[in-house]
Amino acid sequence: MKRRNFLIGAAAVTAGAGGFGVFRAHRALADYKAYTARLHRPLDPSGGVGELVRMATLAPNGHNTQAWTFRTHGTTLELLPDFSRRTPVVDPDDHHIFVSLGAAAENLVLAGAALGMPGELEARDDGAIRFAWQNGPAKADPLAATIVRRQSTRSLYDGSAVDAATLKALTAAGRADGVRLVLITERKQINAVRDLVVAGNDVQMSNPAFITELKQWLRFSPVNAMARGDGLYSATSGSPALPDFLGRPAFDLVFKKKSEAEKYAAQIDSSAGVAVFFAEHASKHGWVQVGRAAERFLLEATRQGVACAFINQPVEVAGLRPALAVLAREKDLRPDLVIRFGRATPLPFSPRRRVQDILATS
Repeated sequence: MKRRNFLIGAAAVTAGAGGFGVFRAHRALADYKAYTARLHRPLDPSGGVGELVRMATLAPNGHNTQAWTFRTHGTTLELLPDFSRRTPVVDPDDHHIFVSLGAAAENLVLAGAALGMPGELEARDDGAIRFAWQNGPAKADPLAATIVRRQSTRSLYDGSAVDAATLKALTAAGRADGVRLVLITERKQINAVRDLVVAGNDVQMSNPAFITELKQWLRFSPVNAMARGDGLYSATSGSPALPDFLGRPAFDLVFKKKSEAEKYAAQIDSSAGVAVFFAEHASKHGWVQVGRAAERFLLEATRQGVACAFINQPVEVAGLRPALAVLAREKDLRPDLVIRFGRATPLPFSPRRRVQDILATS
């Protein structure tokens, strides 16, 4: 049975337990839509530090673990890694955490300027980030307004090309000190990236520890996604929402090496191109810089109506990194992020934890 058909059928069986079951399912989905609408409401000029943190937490992060905390003191806001939320199997050196911190930090800078709280970032050697701000005139940036619309669109794209002017804008947005960005738009090279992604998928899917770790972050129902405020909610990948008691056995039935390889291959085949980011120095500071550059790239893509999603298997499987680096003509560097892009219809947004649960005052 096809993966999607099975999940749709499972959802129908669950909801079809009577009119009350259908009502509860629709109510939960409506509640989730309202919940994400609040998370992604436009920037509030009167929101202060809490608004800064809300904008920062809308940054992309691996498995949506949100491995960060914030601490404020006067006109200083610290962004700190939360290692209790690390994923040691897929990210043994915490690379993804520091990339995510960089993306969140870039949102701080953009939102701070737009709120009249402009500031400077200072990244420490341990990867923590200090944002010192002061009161000043608000300076709107098109990318700041785009923070609330950015998402990782994990679906098939429409296969259309992205025009040269848009590619130029994406390249400009993704430039940063200590970071190199390579855009791959030739189909032969895209196919080579696809093959590396599939190879990485095969390695990961053959590792029981990877599957176990991934399951810890899966959220099948909107109720659980809202309650936890984190993780990979099934609807954000285009799969139907399911009650958690049904979602886990459904996942075990359909989540197979072959079907996942076919899914990723089709997704990449439908994409207009691939972006690969490299830090010039493989360090926490270098990874933070990659996160900042990648977030600007993603926000510019959102502004241009271009969808994006991460396909990081060739980064996460260390043995595949050299081949990806050679393909991108950066053979002496470690690749940090792989992002496919193209045109697509937006999907539901991912959940986020509450600001009050991650912001402390010292």
